[in-house]
Amino acid sequence: MKDAERTAMAGLVLTPELIEAFLEDLKNRGRVVDTIKAYRHHLNVFYDFLPKDKSIQKDTLSQWKAVLMEDGFAIRTVNLYLSAAKSLLEYCNRRDLQVSGSRTEPETIQPELTRTEYLRLLSTARNLENEQTYLLVKVFATTGISIRDLPKMTIKTIEKGRMVLPDGEEVRIPECIQAELLDFAKRNGIYEGPLFITRNKTPIDRNGINRLLHLLAADACVDKEKANTRCLRRLYLTTQKNIQANLALLMEQTYDRLLEKEQASIGWDQSE
Repeated sequence: MKDAERTAMAGLVLTPELIEAFLEDLKNRGRVVDTIKAYRHHLNVFYDFLPKDKSIQKDTLSQWKAVLMEDGFAIRTVNLYLSAAKSLLEYCNRRDLQVSGSRTEPETIQPELTRTEYLRLLSTARNLENEQTYLLVKVFATTGISIRDLPKMTIKTIEKGRMVLPDGEEVRIPECIQAELLDFAKRNGIYEGPLFITRNKTPIDRNGINRLLHLLAADACVDKEKANTRCLRRLYLTTQKNIQANLALLMEQTYDRLLEKEQASIGWDQSE
């Protein structure tokens, strides 16, 4: 077997030291601080995605791309993540591991879950006494986290009411959701570690979450394509944008009323 073939089969083990060496190389080549910071974030997310042995194989980037898309990232954002990983592989002279599909893939239109459908999912889960699925739906729709962030929702994190994501973003856990989560943990004897676990006490994985959501969607008469964490996250983002738009309008109206009041009091009399 040729050395090149043997290397291709072996894959590449990603380590924190390798990431730092790559970032240092970027710095030496004159990349700006913001660019290096973005690469660091993207590669840390990539590192967390890799299996325990942190091995990168020929199909790894394709698998990561599918996961990022499932988590609700736009294709433009996905390409930025993939670009960072590909640059690192280029630095390691492992172009054989860069295959991830076309970078010009058009962004497909994803179905949107309405708030009415979301409430129907919750109501159905409650009527079926399926509390874990009920809470999963609620967590994704009220915090906007992705599947990969779910294991970080530990008892300690829930008690604090805040969770910090790998990129430093802080996610607030609303008080009413916090109370439900802690009550569920107490009744199920979960006193530490991740809240959402299987019967074997291991964190529930992506396939398990998707299976639960699809089963619930069938009972709730909601389109199966909408029963995923991607659509729940989009619902969260849409709700936040609508609230921000309403607040901006309210601020504008309040400001106008203030000016009108001042105008009526000391404004220039235009009749003069």
